[in-house]
Amino acid sequence: MGTLQLTPRIITLFIGIALVLVGLWVGQNVNLLPVDASVNAPLYDQLFKVLFSIGTTLFIGIVGMVVYSLMRFRRRSGTVTEGAAVEGNLPLEILWTAIPAVVVLFVGIYSFDIYDRMGGMVPMHDHSMAGMETMHEPEASGPGQKTWAGISSVSVEGQPPVAAVPIEVTAMQFAFIFRYPEADIISGELHVPAGQPVSLRMTANDVIHAFWVPEFRLKQDIIPGQPTLLSFTATRPGSYPIVCAELCGAYHGGMRSTVIVEPPEEFANWVAKNSPVKATPASATLIS
Repeated sequence: MGTLQLTPRIITLFIGIALVLVGLWVGQNVNLLPVDASVNAPLYDQLFKVLFSIGTTLFIGIVGMVVYSLMRFRRRSGTVTEGAAVEGNLPLEILWTAIPAVVVLFVGIYSFDIYDRMGGMVPMHDHSMAGMETMHEPEASGPGQKTWAGISSVSVEGQPPVAAVPIEVTAMQFAFIFRYPEADIISGELHVPAGQPVSLRMTANDVIHAFWVPEFRLKQDIIPGQPTLLSFTATRPGSYPIVCAELCGAYHGGMRSTVIVEPPEEFANWVAKNSPVKATPASATLIS
């Protein structure tokens, strides 16, 4: 009985399958992201795992090929002539053109799908999860009910509309200022309730800034003269850094703040403690 002969094509196929399996394992089991603390985070993490798997596969494959080539085709001791010129492998050229093209097309389509599901295509830069938290303009406000930039509540599929906490964010060199219009509170820290939608209306006083909370997987530019809206729902109580992710001047690196996610009861206590005016029923509906 003859021995099994492994041709270069079969060996290459096995190596390719092994690389893909290693890349998938690394992408699913090696977590480089901070803790997820918003409803947007799981969607973003799905995309990151896919990109991490693809990147790991390509990195190991390319580095492995380079190391193999350096060892297999190195100049031997005593050799003084040039190596043989090898050219003209049409199947290989088609392969290394087709694979990257398919990968780039897949990443582009999948990234757009995630961006759309996170609400990236909603007007006014509203980045709540499409289909789960869709900001809408009510036909008419009830007695004593305030609307803010045309927004008064968040509609969650299968549930009645939930009041969103309205917060005004002012970015300047080099700080974020947060104002709660319903309670007349101005703070250097962002306090939000866990499990309740929050609507940020963001403006810049001077240059372009960016509001970035890594744990929320959200980043939004703040542009002078062009107010932007950003909505999110925090899910995990705790303190998380707010970072300006747009170079805005000499002290850009120090432009940081903190978002404090609290249980609804603690958030209501913070509002009551810091509000200089007694909360009205209408404001309590939107804030607590």
